[in-house]
Amino acid sequence: MKVIGYRSLTTQHDWGRPVGDANGVLPGPHTDVHLLILTTDEGVDGVGIGAHPDIARVFDAVEGEDPRAVTALYDRMVNRAFKAGHAGSMFGTIGAIDMALWDLKAKAAGEPLWRLLGALDRFVPGYASGLDIALDDGDLVHLYERFAEHGFSAAKLKGGREFTRDLRRLEAVRDVLRRNAVSPALMLDANESWHRSQAVRYITALERKVDLTWVEEPVRRWDAAGLASVRHGVRAAVATGENLTGLEQYRPLLDADAVDIVQVGNVWGITHFLRVSAVAHSRDLPVSPVGHHGNPLAHAAAAVPNHLSFEVQHLTSPVGVHIDQEFADGGIVLGDEPGLGVRVDEQRLAATPEPAPPVAVAGPHVRPARAGLRLVPDTRVATSADA
Repeated sequence: MKVIGYRSLTTQHDWGRPVGDANGVLPGPHTDVHLLILTTDEGVDGVGIGAHPDIARVFDAVEGEDPRAVTALYDRMVNRAFKAGHAGSMFGTIGAIDMALWDLKAKAAGEPLWRLLGALDRFVPGYASGLDIALDDGDLVHLYERFAEHGFSAAKLKGGREFTRDLRRLEAVRDVLRRNAVSPALMLDANESWHRSQAVRYITALERKVDLTWVEEPVRRWDAAGLASVRHGVRAAVATGENLTGLEQYRPLLDADAVDIVQVGNVWGITHFLRVSAVAHSRDLPVSPVGHHGNPLAHAAAAVPNHLSFEVQHLTSPVGVHIDQEFADGGIVLGDEPGLGVRVDEQRLAATPEPAPPVAVAGPHVRPARAGLRLVPDTRVATSADA
């Protein structure tokens, strides 16, 4: 089997609601979902999920090669980006190709990827996470009631903008999830919007009222000293890592003892997750992948010894995409289809060259000018009631 080409497709996920975080809210309820289809000389296709705008720069590293040599091909792709560096969109591109290669490897073996990677159990524990900062209290409760119907007893809310609002929402979600657990796990994600002393004050105040399992990205992702300061100043665990690209970016945080929950972004690929998990395991730290369309890392999460909980952001699939998984008992139940279990209905999607991502001027992917520099947290948060 040899890789001979690729196709790029774009579809959409309909959230049916506004989504965002402390940095902003998306202008509409739809987000683009980028799909990469690697083709082979045996007529078997591999599917990767995630933007891959730099594929022309690294595809020659895998073209003509056997996809079953996936880890060697991963390193070859990283080496192709040696001078310019492999962070950012390049790392995402490598991750999408890596997913497609693992998909092909498992399909060649006739097995779902979770079984090929050595997992014993197809169930992946998870937590609910609705990217929910724009929802009013009623819509927030309704959203987490749907998660609760699938057995979830843990939830992560977006917050960090207004203390009273965050406290009220955490308590409301806790009450919803009590149908599944006496003491649900509650997490708060500030998306790098605080400075270190503000984070400690904010979280300490919340902890007088609610028990927080972790606080996520309280300060900038690379601020090892700041993360360590927060970690030692609050009771909650500190979770971070979803935006780090490469093992070398984790090293300063681990050396500073600055992280309790090691997170990994789904869009960075299977190989990256496996390597980060091994490094975290050597420090007796758990790993937790952040959510993404299709949850492709769930297959790898099932196979590592230190997986804690998988972020589940939605209960539906993108348009034209079938994913062989279910949500039950508060987690992801992986299916038996070979590979990642992702099937794409290309008749519904036009195969086009990967478009350059639009330049966003506001929203959750754009850092506000005064983020981390506010003496008083913002008191005005856009909600679904404003739509």
